[in-house]
Amino acid sequence: MPMNVAQKLIQSHLVSGEMLPGKEIGLKIDQSLTQDATGTMVMLELEAMGLDRARTELSAQYVDHNLLQTDFKNADDHLFLRSACQRFGIWYSRAGNGISHVVHMERFGIPGKTLIGSDSHTPAAGSMAMLAFGAGGLDVALAIAGEPMAVQMPQILGVKLTGQLPDWVSAKDVVLEMLRRYDVDGCRGMIIEYYGPGLENLSAMDRHVIANMGTEMGATSTIFPSDPTLRQFLKAQGRESAWSEIIADPGAEYDRHEEIQLDQLEPLIACPSSPGNVVPVREVAGREVNQVVIGSSANPGLRDFWIVGAIVKDRVASDRVSFDINPTSRQVVENFAPMPEFLSLMHAGARFHQAGCLGCIGMGQAPASNQISLRTMPRNFPGRSGTADDQVYLCSPETAAAAALTGEITDPRQLEKLYDMSYPQYQNPADVRVNTDMLVAPSEDGSSVELEKGPNIKSFPEFEPLPDAFSVPVLLKVGDNVSTDEIMPAGSRVLPFRSNIPGISDFVYYQVDETFTDRAKTAKEKSGGHVIVAGDNYAQGSSREHAAIAPRYLGQVAVLAKSYARIGWQNLVNFGVMPLEFANPEDYDSIDAGDELAIEGLRIAVEQDKPVTVKNVTKSQTYEMTEHLSDRQKQVMLSGGLINHFKSKLT
Repeated sequence: MPMNVAQKLIQSHLVSGEMLPGKEIGLKIDQSLTQDATGTMVMLELEAMGLDRARTELSAQYVDHNLLQTDFKNADDHLFLRSACQRFGIWYSRAGNGISHVVHMERFGIPGKTLIGSDSHTPAAGSMAMLAFGAGGLDVALAIAGEPMAVQMPQILGVKLTGQLPDWVSAKDVVLEMLRRYDVDGCRGMIIEYYGPGLENLSAMDRHVIANMGTEMGATSTIFPSDPTLRQFLKAQGRESAWSEIIADPGAEYDRHEEIQLDQLEPLIACPSSPGNVVPVREVAGREVNQVVIGSSANPGLRDFWIVGAIVKDRVASDRVSFDINPTSRQVVENFAPMPEFLSLMHAGARFHQAGCLGCIGMGQAPASNQISLRTMPRNFPGRSGTADDQVYLCSPETAAAAALTGEITDPRQLEKLYDMSYPQYQNPADVRVNTDMLVAPSEDGSSVELEKGPNIKSFPEFEPLPDAFSVPVLLKVGDNVSTDEIMPAGSRVLPFRSNIPGISDFVYYQVDETFTDRAKTAKEKSGGHVIVAGDNYAQGSSREHAAIAPRYLGQVAVLAKSYARIGWQNLVNFGVMPLEFANPEDYDSIDAGDELAIEGLRIAVEQDKPVTVKNVTKSQTYEMTEHLSDRQKQVMLSGGLINHFKSKLT
């Protein structure tokens, strides 16, 4: 039977299960990727599991999120991560070397391999025909330990691309068009595979832009074929020998179909505060702008910086605009610096920052209060920028550059009239300067390496098995599309506690309810815990497992939701928080914060796959709940989480 690219990669790595959509399958993992905001916990989990050495073909740890060293915490974690990499046999990318996704693509990515990463944008590697998954850190830790990755077999959405992008429209507009059609949850349970003649006009880094933001649609992953375009990219990186052709067979079918005519696209923009709130730029043109930020994993290529420099050449950004450049890798900077467009940015008033995630994760570059910020980044969830009342828009480098010049949201096509400008045409440099010096190879034997733990690094907490019965309060009721940024905020104030679960727990739901942590501690002492009630697509966004660990540490025993985002749901299971779904979604309306909910016989219900009955003690009502756990996940849940389950397997 003819197969598409996704099916080929899944079949070649399948170790358990059948390739039937919705069924759990196990996949052999070749590579892993961790970053410092989540990697510290992965290393602590490896320590808790008693692992000796990484059992993947290659694992890499990047320091790209927490680069600001305002006190000792981040610096201590960098030393800890370096020692852990030596201990467990993992590559270490030093602070300032760049964002994990782009550096991994430059140096380690190989077509046809599988990759799991403790960052939700890991599917960016699908740009080079890798089967790449974002996951919670514990799933990554298990993959490093040699365990297969468990995932529900997705449907494959085939997106046919035809034509060529018009002037002033780029790859970011392609993925924004997909978000306009599918919003933030329309691709849950799917792998998006792009194919068609339009691919010839998209570079490897253009594909990275598109693959990166498939996550924002809830997709399990995104995949492009491995074709001559990718071969040329790897050749420029000095790694042509890693290339192999991987394309869909003639006659290959897809579970679902979509088509985009590239030449029909126009500049698009995602309005506050959701990546799915997409409209044409012309519809919001004229709104005053206070900040423009170029960079991030969603627009990481040399071309994305060059085009902005070419647009602002011999001009100066509006004096109202904070014009920030967020480089994505040291190698990109080294190749960009000799170009005249680099000097154009300097002359235009751009401020250059370290190579890393920074403003994207709220680690600096926070915008002014209640002011518009245009960013080439992947997310604009409320408060993610570091400013509570932010007004963040997501757009292409072209649209961002136009706003930097005019001081207002501007359709970049209007620059031709405003500045008598033609669209700059980018050409890849003849020679690419390759930088491998900031990568530290793992030692051959790390058995004698001691982990360097500063005072802020705490060992992983121990959790009890799933209780059979409980009667606890509803501490919080939330609506649809609640993100992990709202559950467990990031930013310069919170992220330094990522290796300190007691410390970071003080910020759970801080942006929604500042009293939550204190109330959770009281409920844990009086009732043994609490529950959360939520709408659809609960825990979307970042893969940060702290959004499950910290609530569990505060006593969360279950979440009652209409539906869940994939990674958020998996993280709840991994740490023993029961993810229940309303059998009748209308029951959500009858529960209020403060109600006391009781469950009896929960362990038996899980073991025997029976519906779970929840009693609202306050209102004398009952609700039938369902769970969608596989047989493996049932054992994990009963054990109280994946680490307990893994330890029991070892003993």
